[in-house]
Amino acid sequence: MSPQPQAAVGAPLSRVDGRLKVTGQAKYAAEHDIKGAVHAVIVDASIGRGRITSIDAGDAEKHPGVLRVIHHRNAPKLPYRDNPGSNNPPGGRRLRVFQDDKVLFHGQPVAVVVATTLEAAQHGASLVQVEYDAEQSSTDLAEAEPGEPTNYARGDAQAGLRDAAVRLDLTYQLARNHHNPMEPHATLARWDGNKLTVWDKTQWVMGTHDELAAVFDLPADAVRVINPFVGGGFGSGLRCWPHTTVAALAARETKRPVKLVLSRRQMYFGTGFRPAYAYRLRLGSDRRGRLTAAIHGIDAETSSYETFTEAIMGAGQMTYSMPNVSQAYRQVPLDVNTPIWMRGPGFATASFAIESAMDELAHKLGIDPIELRRRNEPDEDESSNLPFSTRRLRECYTVGAREFGWHRRSSRPRSRREGDWLIGMGMAASVYDPGRFPAEARARLDADGTAVVETATSDMGPGTYTSQTQVAADALGLTMRTVTFRLGDSLYPQTGPHGGSATMASVGSAVVDACDKVRRQAVKLAVEDRDSPLYGVDAGDVVVRGGRLHVKGNPARGETYQRLLARNDRSHLEARGSYAGPPTPARRSYHAYGAAFAEVAVDATLGLVRVRRMLGVYDAGRIISPKLADSQAIGGIVGGIGGALLEHTVTDHRDGRIVNANLADYLVPVNADVPEVRAIYLDGEDNDGNELGVKGLGEVVQVGVAAALANAVFNATGRRVRELPITAEALL
Repeated sequence: MSPQPQAAVGAPLSRVDGRLKVTGQAKYAAEHDIKGAVHAVIVDASIGRGRITSIDAGDAEKHPGVLRVIHHRNAPKLPYRDNPGSNNPPGGRRLRVFQDDKVLFHGQPVAVVVATTLEAAQHGASLVQVEYDAEQSSTDLAEAEPGEPTNYARGDAQAGLRDAAVRLDLTYQLARNHHNPMEPHATLARWDGNKLTVWDKTQWVMGTHDELAAVFDLPADAVRVINPFVGGGFGSGLRCWPHTTVAALAARETKRPVKLVLSRRQMYFGTGFRPAYAYRLRLGSDRRGRLTAAIHGIDAETSSYETFTEAIMGAGQMTYSMPNVSQAYRQVPLDVNTPIWMRGPGFATASFAIESAMDELAHKLGIDPIELRRRNEPDEDESSNLPFSTRRLRECYTVGAREFGWHRRSSRPRSRREGDWLIGMGMAASVYDPGRFPAEARARLDADGTAVVETATSDMGPGTYTSQTQVAADALGLTMRTVTFRLGDSLYPQTGPHGGSATMASVGSAVVDACDKVRRQAVKLAVEDRDSPLYGVDAGDVVVRGGRLHVKGNPARGETYQRLLARNDRSHLEARGSYAGPPTPARRSYHAYGAAFAEVAVDATLGLVRVRRMLGVYDAGRIISPKLADSQAIGGIVGGIGGALLEHTVTDHRDGRIVNANLADYLVPVNADVPEVRAIYLDGEDNDGNELGVKGLGEVVQVGVAAALANAVFNATGRRVRELPITAEALL
């Protein structure tokens, strides 16, 4: 951080946008009031694979209020340029809406109805008759043929496993999960001549901007994306989905602004999901629990037209010390829409297998699960041979064990009972590789002593408005109420995606850089101004607090920004800041860490699992806003509870239809499912590659939660469940 006094950073402040949200003044994508806007509803394919043989839109077009029905037989050909700027684009060929008669998955957009009212568009969509030449779809991960693997190896894992004194061979099944944010995905599109403006629900303003420019072959300055508020995302908004293109196309064809909102059902196939996995883990150790070898065989679903990958291999390479590791990660092409990252991507999935296996090994050897992990702590990242920037897992274990009362845990399963309830405790290590992306920001200090800071990032709920205002206020030496932070507009300086725990390190660093530059401009102006009380002072000895520049250690000698700018006839000072991204080549292994602890009660007769309490202890660098951090930790732990005990997408493999595409049948945690949750953050900072000293917290808080719960269930019942979600049937 800058040498400025830190008044806002580290304080448990309420959200600066909180009042707007609770009073309904915050406008989400579908809530913008654009004059003349009409409504669009997508018609979805009712088969899992095949071709469209006919589309009869006659009845729909006759329906009162319907303006247009667009489908592959009347839609214009779209350029669909390559978009190399997209964040880790999946291999293959992205879906091209209404460009041919192919159906690649159940729910694929095959037409869109545009009408003057939402009701007319919805009814018009129900009147469109589509006939198909259907083929048998492939949607079962267990039955499909996987692609070529991505491999990793060090040492000789086969020999290490063969020679191990203790061996485990375990297979884990993880169900597909959907994000289900409160705000459905929506786009409002308007053309002004050849210029396109969209109000879109997205976690990546510039990603949507670049994709629309590529699809419609537009210059960059002909597209504007606006996105001031996002009602939850969890990763679902990290790419531009087909419905956004559909809305823009419909607006161009009808010459009217068009609003398109996905229904809750359509969100299950209109956007991505956390893919289902089959994860086989073979683990070897000596009799003291020192790991000697691990062989990971990982199969994950992807779409037939794109190859989606995520960081599923990282945790198995560096969480624990062992000389011999082998990994094979295979994508299994299915007739589904393309998956996408979901909170804790890759690491949350892998941790369930790895941390469950570590618990199983600890039980087999009669070693406390924490002690087993301590015995296998690496001295460096053995996947890269780099030193850790910080790695305080041992401290996480110690603090967590003390605060959670781990000493009360019995090592003998099914030994603690309260009436009908079997009580158990479990824990797991958490690790995540936070992202860091290049970012830019602009800061302007006005003559009235207030400031505006702008950057094209998003805020899907972690509190970006608030945390960025905190770092800007301290860097400028202003109070929070005199700083306005603006985001969510592609006209602002560019940033990367809002996900992967990257925003605070990346955008925050750019904001600090911009604000530091503005403050230094003011200091330079003052020390060179003969009429200033600071004239002749060394610039390095000047700090700013509460909008007043003064000599460090001598608050009486100084003046306000207002007086300085007014005397020098300056309406404002302005600067752009930037963050280049992580050091290249990497100097250190940069990860966030944690330890998750869980206590559960399981009904001995019915197999019902109730989570009684949870604790997370985190090594996540500097905590900018403790109140927001607690919100992140609670949300991540609740998400982990959902993945462990409730969330499961069910597919009818006959035609690829998602059976439970609604919030009545796709279960997510509600208040009654959420126990006492507590989070502890180790003091300190990580200055590898960002001045703020942060690591990012949003992902690591979900990693390890499912494993901690599964391990607690085993401790309570003696039943080892290796398939998520853990259902009552698995425990009967």
